[in-house]
Amino acid sequence: MTQDDGMLSQEEIDALLNGVDIDEPAQSTSEQGELNVLSPIEKDTLGEIGNISFSNAATALSTLLNQKVEITTPEISYITQGQLNNEFPFPHVSVLVNYTEGFKGSNVLLIKREDASVIADLMLGGDGTHPQPVIDEIQLSAVQEAMNQMMGSSATSMSTMFEKRVDISPPVAEILDMEKEVGMDTIPSHESFVKVSFRLKIGNLVDSSIMQLVPIDFAKALVAELTSIHESQQSGYQEESVTAPQETVSTPSNNQETHNNNEAIKRTESTAFVDASTKVQSAAFTEFDDVQPTVQSRNIDLLLDVPLTVTVELGRTRKRIKDILELGPGSVIELEKLAGEPVDVLINEKPIAKGEVVVIDENFGVRITEIINQRDRLQKL
Repeated sequence: MTQDDGMLSQEEIDALLNGVDIDEPAQSTSEQGELNVLSPIEKDTLGEIGNISFSNAATALSTLLNQKVEITTPEISYITQGQLNNEFPFPHVSVLVNYTEGFKGSNVLLIKREDASVIADLMLGGDGTHPQPVIDEIQLSAVQEAMNQMMGSSATSMSTMFEKRVDISPPVAEILDMEKEVGMDTIPSHESFVKVSFRLKIGNLVDSSIMQLVPIDFAKALVAELTSIHESQQSGYQEESVTAPQETVSTPSNNQETHNNNEAIKRTESTAFVDASTKVQSAAFTEFDDVQPTVQSRNIDLLLDVPLTVTVELGRTRKRIKDILELGPGSVIELEKLAGEPVDVLINEKPIAKGEVVVIDENFGVRITEIINQRDRLQKL
């Protein structure tokens, strides 16, 4: 902006000499810090990491809550420790996640208290329409379990993305109130963070945001490692294309072409007749039932922490509705299994073994006596 007399001030002259547009407003200190800390490529890479990992996390949460869960593409920004009070003036639920394998670092998930109440109500068997205004210890444990499933799925996605095993410790959930300085121990003691903001939608119950705070050094380490993986893959593709064999095509002369044609005719004539003494046999093929499927154990480590339901089935029977309505205390239900016959052990309702019932310190147990062979298990699956 110029002065009233049409003359430029000394500050404006210095700005023009330094290549600064005097008509544009000056950037704030936080914007300048963001430009210095995160490059556009780093922001795009962090956004891609968050997009892939939280897509699987949304699927896990949807299965857990029996609701449609959507998490949109994240927005990346920069925030300092001193700006947290202004950024989160209202109470939130903070979830601290520590990486124990694959990476050394931590991050924090921040969920609005109202949204956490809806998640807790759904986890505890409610419909989410009447959540409690105050989160007690039981509800906080329910939210912690939901976040445990979410971040477990996220870690599995990162394992595939970074081509190595990534594991986390059980998340720790607490109420975070910046104004009252409650729950501050869940925030890592770093000067600056990358804030990854997602839009969270849970059915018709929640349409809000969920935020992730990642320390700057940890975020840069993730970007550097993922970039190196992509560069090594691209260099591998280039080496394969360079070392690919090339066929040399030569044009034969007329004499050579005539000679080759004559040789081809002679070979065709010689093979047109087969000696009667030659034995011709039918081709032998292996039966498909005898082929054992090859189990790919290369990525089995990614599934080691997946929870499964183990059921021991004593027996079964079928009853009519009128017989069930007549049941009462003291009624005896006869099962379709002989006394002393082994019980069935099922994993996710699929039989895998048989065993006998034992008693261990006043608790029932099952001693495995037989494992169903691999072919039978695969056929049942």
